[in-house]
Amino acid sequence: MEKLTVFFSKLDSLVWGPPLLILLVGTGIFLTFRLGFLQIVKLPLALKYLFAKDEDNEGKGDVSSFAALCTALAATIGTGNIVGVATAIKAGGPGALFWMWMAALFGMATKYSEGLLAVKYRVTDDNGQMSGGPMYYIERGLGNKLLAKLFAIFGIGVAFFGIGTFPQVNAITNAVKIAFNIPIIISAIILTSLVALVTLGGIKSISRVSEFIVPFMAVFYIIGVICILIANIKLLPQTIALIIRSAFTPTAATGGFLGAGVMLAIRSGISRGVFSNESGLGSAPIAAAAAKTKSCVRQGLISMTGTFFDTIIVCTMTGLVLILTGTWNSELAGAEMTTAAFRIGLPISIIGEYIVTIGLIFFAFTTILAWNYYGERCTEYLFGVKGIRIYKYIFIALIASGSFLKLNLIWTIADIVNGLMAIPNLIALIGLSPVIVYETKKYFNAVKSRKIHNIKLADETN
Repeated sequence: MEKLTVFFSKLDSLVWGPPLLILLVGTGIFLTFRLGFLQIVKLPLALKYLFAKDEDNEGKGDVSSFAALCTALAATIGTGNIVGVATAIKAGGPGALFWMWMAALFGMATKYSEGLLAVKYRVTDDNGQMSGGPMYYIERGLGNKLLAKLFAIFGIGVAFFGIGTFPQVNAITNAVKIAFNIPIIISAIILTSLVALVTLGGIKSISRVSEFIVPFMAVFYIIGVICILIANIKLLPQTIALIIRSAFTPTAATGGFLGAGVMLAIRSGISRGVFSNESGLGSAPIAAAAAKTKSCVRQGLISMTGTFFDTIIVCTMTGLVLILTGTWNSELAGAEMTTAAFRIGLPISIIGEYIVTIGLIFFAFTTILAWNYYGERCTEYLFGVKGIRIYKYIFIALIASGSFLKLNLIWTIADIVNGLMAIPNLIALIGLSPVIVYETKKYFNAVKSRKIHNIKLADETN
């Protein structure tokens, strides 16, 4: 068993080594230039589409574009925003936050492209639900069924053994035990019941819960951060200066921090940023495919705001608090570091502790829901609608047992599958980049000529 653990640990380091990170960020840079920095130029329009009435709401789909985004955000805004940011800054110093921003900037172009292709190549399953995502645009766009099936297999693996179950379940049950002294078995039973209740209802049930919880938990968390920033406003300029300076110069060892070079800051920031916003991994487009819209470009724009909210806003909030309060160079790590930062930053320390605990619980719960749906769609692609019920029962059983498992080997394997999931998706994004550019130009030319409602967009024919 020990040899097996060592083997998978080495494989994990190989999968998540420089080649994959370069491919992830490189794809974002490539798409950014091909799309003319669309993520910057069209961000105001994307935010307008998100909060304005959807003029294309009569398009085929299962849920609104906003609900589809909330489902995707439910998966991305999770423990990574609390634990992942702390881990990145602990390893790479304050400069890691800057490189998170860079990963998010280029990741927005990737997320836009994923959302566009998801709607363009989606299909209707035998239950009348929309199915889409990388497995469909790989098969229907690239014409490669093998890569499509590999993506779906990896997606189910991540849903069962990785992001979707064990880490989230452990985060919730342990947080509840520490904060409220509720036995793990009690919280495990309640959590399993809630997950079963929501997920058995399908995408509409999941999106309704996500549509309520995601905005609530994000606002709740951000308000806590804003209170800390206001209370320590004088330290904010030097905090930002430290972030930028540390991004390009080595960070000296101070306190409990061991010091970090520029390359470590880059690697820590990019890898944690990608883990948090999932740009390029291929998960978010599965939710985007369910949106009620006639325009693949419009949904792509809405999808890319997910990376903006996840990393540019929420991860930045966490990072600023960690650096501003000085806890980044303490002996603490992970959730303990973030909790300590909130406790120090807020005048009433107990409030800070509860903000992190409650945020962690909600973030982890919605991540479970979203990944249940991602795995379901991958199952439907491989086995048809008959396989969905069996998949859900297995998923719920894993949730029930997750609190009592300490299987580091399984989590390492899940990490590997998560990385492998990105490779077929990135190949498709690069291969289908001419389609992405064509659809984008067609849409905005139509908008410019004021004929957007009088033409037939390509994705309407699918």
